[in-house]
Amino acid sequence: MDEINWDDLKLFLAVARAGGLGPAEAATGKSAPTLGRRMLQLERRLGQELFVRKPRGYDLTEDGLALLDKINGIEERVLDLVDGSAVPLVKVSAGTWVTRALIQSADTIRGSTPVRLRFMSAEEVVDIGRREAVIGIRNHRPDGVGLACRRIGKVSFAVYAGNPKITTWARVVSSTPSALWVSETQKSADSIEVTTPQNALDLALAGIARAVLPTFIGDAQPGLIAVSDRIEELNHSQWMVTHHEDRFLPEVRGVIDRTYAVLRRICDAG
Repeated sequence: MDEINWDDLKLFLAVARAGGLGPAEAATGKSAPTLGRRMLQLERRLGQELFVRKPRGYDLTEDGLALLDKINGIEERVLDLVDGSAVPLVKVSAGTWVTRALIQSADTIRGSTPVRLRFMSAEEVVDIGRREAVIGIRNHRPDGVGLACRRIGKVSFAVYAGNPKITTWARVVSSTPSALWVSETQKSADSIEVTTPQNALDLALAGIARAVLPTFIGDAQPGLIAVSDRIEELNHSQWMVTHHEDRFLPEVRGVIDRTYAVLRRICDAG
């Protein structure tokens, strides 16, 4: 363990989070062969198998999960020391639409306290308990151990289009509630498939298809009109979650309060 340095652990984090060597190339600047070699060296130094190597990716073994759990909690503090920076990093995880809204209020969220913000846009839920993010925005109340949460408000959805006569649907290939709603209720409808929610909005703005959007997104687009009532089964409460220890850090507390204020205004307006 004495021979392991932080560079080795940073590469391990990238491969573990990306689920493979290829996806981790962009994040690390290292080639897949180099990453594979470094992971083998790390395993030999630890005397543990960290990965199950599969044709299409790397899965973590129990030892790999244990190592990930250990170093996630210290990542930000070590990065500050290694980079010589006194500015703390606060990572905020949310889905596509909430991240879009937060980015538009980034200056407000950052405030006057020195802090580095990192917005992590993903439909998959990241693990706050393992410090993959510091703050997470969820569409249901979290129940994990060691987490603190706060209800923000309610989010509504409706169908939007540039022209009410458009019958083609933007179908997002995803397991989000809105994507599943389109799949289940519009099975035989003409559709165009996309892989990200943002592209569904692009299709609607281009006047090509109708899309299911949060009302705080759809109502804000000058070229779109709501062509349905609010979809009751998609209405949900929005929650903010963080690790119960991290929420007392001054830089985190400030970002939590300002993020909450931004999202509360959006929920109240919607």
